[in-house]
Amino acid sequence: MALIIVAGTAVSASAYAAVDPADMKAGAILRQIALDTATEERILALAAERVSERDIEELLSRAAAPRVIALQGSFAVVTMQAFAEFLIAMGYPEERIRNPRDGTLSYSSFGDSEKLAGELAWYYETEGMVPILIGHSQGGMMVIRVLHELAGNFSDSIPVWNPLTDRAEQRTAIVDPVTGVKRPVVGLKVPYATAIATGKLPRLLLGQWTMLSRLRQVPDSVEEFTGFSILWDPIAGDFAGTEPYRATGSATVRNVALPATTSHVEIPLTKHLAMNAATRAWINAYVPGTGTAAIPTDPSVDTSNIVHAADIWYSVKKHWCLEAQRLIRAKRQVVGVSR
Repeated sequence: MALIIVAGTAVSASAYAAVDPADMKAGAILRQIALDTATEERILALAAERVSERDIEELLSRAAAPRVIALQGSFAVVTMQAFAEFLIAMGYPEERIRNPRDGTLSYSSFGDSEKLAGELAWYYETEGMVPILIGHSQGGMMVIRVLHELAGNFSDSIPVWNPLTDRAEQRTAIVDPVTGVKRPVVGLKVPYATAIATGKLPRLLLGQWTMLSRLRQVPDSVEEFTGFSILWDPIAGDFAGTEPYRATGSATVRNVALPATTSHVEIPLTKHLAMNAATRAWINAYVPGTGTAAIPTDPSVDTSNIVHAADIWYSVKKHWCLEAQRLIRAKRQVVGVSR
């Protein structure tokens, strides 16, 4: 689920428009990529792990971008809208985050995980990219549950779900937009997903029994996953250190501990970080696992929530770059180099 399809999507926002599945043929989406050869070469030359603000402004803003589905927690006084606005302010295409049905930037976490998995498949079939999943609190549980859906841990088949009509389609397979070959929804892989402050205690209290044993297991239906936790988080139930997320197979999984002063409820409030020059520069320079400069200490600068904001933005722009490069390479294999 996640974005309004508008006229500008065809070039400026994503370099192509959605393709009706009824008209799907091998390479149909790839043939709509409207980038010139020089721009394609520059995008292919980017190092996904070191994407700069200039790279986004000059190159990635002209390329395709995966949809971002931001799932809010159960206590939705603070939704994921503020976090979505942070991503937009940092340079992510707004139309790639908005819900196509109502234009909102935040998704409820009380939906059906099988339905959302079916929507991811619909988006991949019609746009060529599997969406990115970001979930806060119960939204993080929904992210994990969707990954288990795609891994086939709840059912052997999943109906394709059209997010524009909000209806299931009478099929459990899609046409791969690159190869033109039919493939089931089960087995689809998400490029990047993250769960923020998602604990087992709420799953117990809300009767979400099927997720208790799976909540920290990350299946192969995602390429890269990051789990964020707050030490001594009473809402998540992390009283003496949280159980780490772990891959059940080949997924790359990182665990990030947030400062104990982080507010579970206010975690999504990050837009201010993109609006301040000092915090924006720090976030743009952030690379996980490296000697990143010290967080700004000027008392007049609000740095709350800067760690997970920087970490997620790093991963979002990394996979934006990787997915754009993947489509360009696929296009060249199928339809040749643009002239």
